[in-house]
Amino acid sequence: MRKMSLVIASVLTLWATTLSNRGLAQSSVVDGQVAKIDQTAGKITLKHGPLKNLGMDEGMTMVFRVQDPAMLKGVKVGDKVKFEADKVNGQFTVVKMQKAN
Repeated sequence: MRKMSLVIASVLTLWATTLSNRGLAQSSVVDGQVAKIDQTAGKITLKHGPLKNLGMDEGMTMVFRVQDPAMLKGVKVGDKVKFEADKVNGQFTVVKMQKAN
């Protein structure tokens, strides 16, 4: 019975560690600069560094949807930002964004 408890505890610890590491990898903050804003379409063009969680090992300039259109009201072209992006409904989407200091 003691061996079974140790096995279960080990499996649970491994599972919790995997989930914790997965969450960290998916929520990586990236530096970017606003190149264009399309309020009507709810899109923003960002020049950014690598997005490891999306499999992009190099920086580039690309268009993203924004999860909350209110995000676009707080920035203007040329602003430096810190943001998190993910794939939402099959589209690259900014899920969090704030002006960089």
